[in-house]
Amino acid sequence: MTTDQPWRDPGLPTSERVEALLAAMTLEEKVAQLGSRWLGKDKGATGAAGPEPEDSHNVAPMEDEFAAGSALEDASRHGLGHLTRIYGSYPVSVAEGADEVVRQQRIVMASNRLGIPAIVHEECLTGFTAHGATVYPSATAWGATFDPELIERMAAAIGRDMAALGVHQGLSPVLDVVRDYRWGRVEEAIGEDPYLVSLVGAAYVRGLQSAGVIATLKHFAGYSASRGARNHGPVPMGRRELLDVILPPFETAIAEAGAGSVMNSYSDIDGVPAGADEWLLTEVLRDEWGFTGTVVSDYWAVPFLAGNHRIAADSGHAGVLALTAGIDVELPDTIGYGEELVARVRRGEVPEEYADRAARRLLTQKIELGLLDPGWTPETSVAGSAETDLDSAANREIARELAERSIVLLDAGTALPLRDPARIAVVGPCADDARTFLGCYAFPNHVLPRYPGVDAGIALPSALEALRAEFQGTSISYAEGCTISGPDRSGFAAAVAAAETADVTVVFVGDLAGLFGNGTSGEGCDAEDLRLPGVQAGLVEALLATGKPVVVVVVSGRPYALGGFAGRAAGLVQAFMPGEEGGAAIAGVLSGRVQPGGKLPVQIPRHPGGQPGTYLQPRLGADHIGVSNLDPTPLFAFGHGRSYTRFTVDALRISDERVPVDGEFTVTVRVANTGDRAGAEVVQLYLSDPIAEVTRPVRQLAGFQRVPLDAGAAADVVFTVHTDRTAFTGRRMRRIVEPGELRVLVGSSAADLPCEGSVQLVGEVREAPAGRRLVTPVEVRPADS
Repeated sequence: MTTDQPWRDPGLPTSERVEALLAAMTLEEKVAQLGSRWLGKDKGATGAAGPEPEDSHNVAPMEDEFAAGSALEDASRHGLGHLTRIYGSYPVSVAEGADEVVRQQRIVMASNRLGIPAIVHEECLTGFTAHGATVYPSATAWGATFDPELIERMAAAIGRDMAALGVHQGLSPVLDVVRDYRWGRVEEAIGEDPYLVSLVGAAYVRGLQSAGVIATLKHFAGYSASRGARNHGPVPMGRRELLDVILPPFETAIAEAGAGSVMNSYSDIDGVPAGADEWLLTEVLRDEWGFTGTVVSDYWAVPFLAGNHRIAADSGHAGVLALTAGIDVELPDTIGYGEELVARVRRGEVPEEYADRAARRLLTQKIELGLLDPGWTPETSVAGSAETDLDSAANREIARELAERSIVLLDAGTALPLRDPARIAVVGPCADDARTFLGCYAFPNHVLPRYPGVDAGIALPSALEALRAEFQGTSISYAEGCTISGPDRSGFAAAVAAAETADVTVVFVGDLAGLFGNGTSGEGCDAEDLRLPGVQAGLVEALLATGKPVVVVVVSGRPYALGGFAGRAAGLVQAFMPGEEGGAAIAGVLSGRVQPGGKLPVQIPRHPGGQPGTYLQPRLGADHIGVSNLDPTPLFAFGHGRSYTRFTVDALRISDERVPVDGEFTVTVRVANTGDRAGAEVVQLYLSDPIAEVTRPVRQLAGFQRVPLDAGAAADVVFTVHTDRTAFTGRRMRRIVEPGELRVLVGSSAADLPCEGSVQLVGEVREAPAGRRLVTPVEVRPADS
């Protein structure tokens, strides 16, 4: 090992290697590490992200800066922080993508004096966003499983595929807590409860990072709470709601799973854009939580400070604001962090130490990834690519298990499970289009619309195909009825005719994910209300009017108001974009081959308007108590989900009646399968604070456990609740544990809580410390006799 490059000596501590490298770098070289380059956008395959005149990412005052870009050699002449989406921008094979990784890394290394390679990042929300890669269910479907261990297995599989192809960082998971179902990106979010999002999100981080791929938490923070659910809209949120609802999943993913990166939100909160918020990105994230990884900008969030938010005069000024606040790396291309930032540092407009701290964080990750070790080369980084099948049988098995576990049986009605019907009519715009099973960041929906004629690269059976395979002795007819979003009702007659001659009709309605208005769900596809898109509700009404049994299957990215069908449909099923194995999973649930066990991570509204955004409301927002003519009661509550067996939750036992404000207690219940077949129940613990110094939610999830049970079996579920889990932000904006009564409720949904008791927290008001308990441990034991 040569002594003139100690940063390449793996025998030295990482911190020494980083400091030695920083000391050898010029200002230009340090700032260059904070930038990125996206060559895929030059090929005209930008998907949603590339700024074009027709999409909402366009920033007219800087259009020339976006369009011009620079060659990779030029962009790397002092070094480069990240290479953007080599696999995820246009259809390439594994071999072609690996060759391109090597080519681009070689250019980056040859172009800068110190030969430092770049971090390669990709999207990975519903799987590795690459042509031919497994498409797993959407994040809302993850939430519906209430099964963090399964999500961890999925993320580990995603990470292994990415790592084998030379990818170092994945832009996932989305930890935005759903606040308004009209928001287009609900499909990317895990659910509406911060604790559910926390545990599932942390599991994803553990899985992805177990493969050596850095997970990126997004969008930090408040993005999901924009006014009117409009993408990029301002967030009219007080700091208490931010601290108690929005931030806990991010804190948990950092504290419990060691997340390596965070991506800022596009939105502003009370007038301060997240990308320029030093309180959020430095004081909270780093000083309070101890985060040591990198903060990367969402795509073009730095120049958006000038072009959209208008708090900066130009992109250079925007770079100063972002760097000062705590954004370390600008994605997907260098605009605010380029030569102009170097000039402003030299003029004293921003201290050089800010460039040093950002470069230090990024270089630490490069060294930890092994990119500066003597044996690392671009070729070795993709050494596993030749043996990598991006849609392997093992991947598909995880996708199948996740899809089956995520489907929510809202109501079995009179028809489900289907008992060998002689004739089934399959109807609806989601019945024979398997793209409706995929989220907006799945490669077939995200990139391939720009490449007509290129196939999905994966086996992708539709619901119709799956039903024909499931019911091989049954006569199955099909009529589309209508399109997903269009006004045309001319297909109703054929759909009604099919229903009238069938024993049962299964109608598939919902969404097709797209980007910026090219879909009914997804980024930039916000909804005016919660009616089914287009004339789909009219199609269902026409089928119900036949008087024949109609099972409604909603395949969607957001929950839609289904109150008009309640009590009239012969069965109701919700599938939140269940991925490439979704067709077979839905067919299995309909036939009874698959025991449904999904639970709602979001409510199903009764009406398309007038309801609160989520179940997390104080009494005046959650209960119909006569002060308004609008009834906020959902059709199906958070946590709801039926099965083809029966469960009871009873025998509540609380370990202590009086608990110190710095103590803990256990809550034990018995869950029993009283039906005639095996299944799984998700036992849910909620806490309620009847009297507090600020308004509190009527009830809030504090623990959960999926418990598989054979017919006739029972188990005890024991929750260990530390009083830190009762903490909230008080009037003085400090997180406190308050003495007084605490109600304890346990059951199978937020509206089905048969077990109720209380404990008394005793002592003085206690401020919850940094490093407080964020998780409620759960143990499943044999049932006491």
